Amino acid sequence: MSLIDRRPGLRVGLLLTPPMLWLGVAYLGALAALLIASLWTQNDFTGTIERSWTLENFKTLFTVEVYRTITLRTIGIAALVTVVDAVLAFPIALYMAKVASPRMQRILVISVLTPLWASYLVKAYAWRGMLSADGPIAWVAAPFGLHTPGYGLPAVTITLAYLWLPYMILPVYAGLERLPDSLFEASADLGAGAWTTLRRVVVPMAFPAIVAGSIFTFSLSMGDYIAVKIVGGTSQLLGNVVYDNQGAANNLPFAAAVATVPIVVMLAYLAAVRRTGALENL
Repeated sequence: MSLIDRRPGLRVGLLLTPPMLWLGVAYLGALAALLIASLWTQNDFTGTIERSWTLENFKTLFTVEVYRTITLRTIGIAALVTVVDAVLAFPIALYMAKVASPRMQRILVISVLTPLWASYLVKAYAWRGMLSADGPIAWVAAPFGLHTPGYGLPAVTITLAYLWLPYMILPVYAGLERLPDSLFEASADLGAGAWTTLRRVVVPMAFPAIVAGSIFTFSLSMGDYIAVKIVGGTSQLLGNVVYDNQGAANNLPFAAAVATVPIVVMLAYLAAVRRTGALENL
């Protein structure tokens, strides 16, 4: 008889363990494996991985200027995408939550969710077609003497902002929907106009929901590399460096070292968000 057979309580305890605990163990285990791999090195002559402890990968990452540039570029793009999505999502979510009728609310929620059912690659290549030199944007812009942004960092920002916009709209909509209408009535009774109410009542109350949505848009943009390959032209983000070193270069240790950068940035971002107390008010 096995140990678990002799101790049925242990079997029941294992079965009743919350699934999130196992997911946490698997996630932390993957991070530990990533950190260990980043401390290995690759033999320059044979290309094989040498399991000897060294900080050479991190030294290269922090001392070579191109990697510092790519890191700052990635953080900047992620921050810009988050700001663009917040600006676009807030009026949409406000209309959905406080202006639209119940029937229209359901239609709008379905409309926001529908793009998530489409393939990531389909949406990314659709933007590639629209941003091309002979695409629809070029046709519309030509009569006004304007040009399509083409492929590059502006195209990456536009594509990522479109891809992650639903992840900002839904949290903000949920946060605004919980706001009682009495707050708007009280603000109006005190003589506040629409813009004053929006600035002093709605935005502060919706701030935790905006922060919650920003976690999705910022983290997803930090780790993206497919959209950059499709519409980014020659531009690179951290995800592309990880992909190229793990694939063609077969330099898994350096790829693991680069992959720790988004993790550290997100930990710092979450710590900053936690200090604001925004998530505690959700």
